[in-house]
Amino acid sequence: MNEMQLKYGCNPNQKPSRVFMENGDLPFEVICGKPGYINLLDALNGWQLVKELKKATGLPAATSFKHVSPAGAAVGLPLSDTLKKIYFVDDVELTPLANAYARARGADRMSSFGDFIALSDECDKATALLIKKEVSDGVIAPSYSDEALEILKAKKNGNYNVIKIGENYIPAEIERKQVFGVTFEQGRNELDINDELLSNVVTDNKALSETAKRDLKIALITLKYTQSNSVCYVKDGQAIGIGAGQQSRIHCTRLAGNKADIWWLRQAPQVLGLQFVDGIKRADRDNAIDVYISDEYMDVLADGVWEKTFKVKPPVFTKEEQREWLNKNTDVALGSDAFFPFGDNIERAKKSGVTVIAQPGGSIRDDNVIETCNKYNMAMSFTGIRLFHH
Repeated sequence: MNEMQLKYGCNPNQKPSRVFMENGDLPFEVICGKPGYINLLDALNGWQLVKELKKATGLPAATSFKHVSPAGAAVGLPLSDTLKKIYFVDDVELTPLANAYARARGADRMSSFGDFIALSDECDKATALLIKKEVSDGVIAPSYSDEALEILKAKKNGNYNVIKIGENYIPAEIERKQVFGVTFEQGRNELDINDELLSNVVTDNKALSETAKRDLKIALITLKYTQSNSVCYVKDGQAIGIGAGQQSRIHCTRLAGNKADIWWLRQAPQVLGLQFVDGIKRADRDNAIDVYISDEYMDVLADGVWEKTFKVKPPVFTKEEQREWLNKNTDVALGSDAFFPFGDNIERAKKSGVTVIAQPGGSIRDDNVIETCNKYNMAMSFTGIRLFHH
């Protein structure tokens, strides 16, 4: 099949809508559901991301996509007991692929609500059971086990989008799109993100461990499929904060850093000890955790509405206590899709535990950025390659 009619485009008024191939058949098969225009944009971008993560790390990979940018991306490393708890998977059996999706979904649960999932490997039963519990629009993978397919086909009363992608499909070298009736054409971004790309370490600290290199590659590959401007914080094989589509580099760094901070604060004893009312919905619980960490919790206490969420009124998690906990987060990797123009980005990154950085370099203020890294004994690579994605 070389064409698929869609219900509408980005918005209901944008009709007609279809996807098609000028030559050959579509590289994917819709096994279940009726994916829409944005679903397919997320699916095809997400598939490219996880395929590259698998190639770069040798590990199964997953991503959680929303509005053509990843909310999370990860490889299948084992989860600590704490991560299992904050990802709400401490009561299930996990495979490497399920670990990858738990990490990808758990990084920014609010943004992942209603995501489109991409998996690098065959979707197994354990991963399908995780997907079953989440609010999600669909999944793309190279194949599905019989058990996984049975689980996914039952989701959303049989309307959940399940897409099988041709694992060996190679797109044309030239890609095109239209804007306002004008056709744009460019060569595909086939940059191979590998250790060699990280070899130009420009700071006094030249030490990049294998773990640091892995996390920097995860950051850069994630950025390759994130709407620009963008930065990505990574720790232990997973993105923990992604700032996408900002006009200012420092706003990307702050946005992603705030998300990384929330991820770390969720592991604090004060948050792990929260007691929720019985029967609370998953999204309401996730929102409540974010409110508890934020200044909004004072309003919740003042309005007396905490009883709707918590069995026992939690004490205030003060800013001083939060900062003390945040200071314990270390060994975070940071990638940027374009150069840092000022040292203020490094100052903000330091607050979220960043110790290694990869960015293109090339700013007239590179010296200031390097000097700021040296002040904190950070190691920074200049890749020489920009990773804008639009």
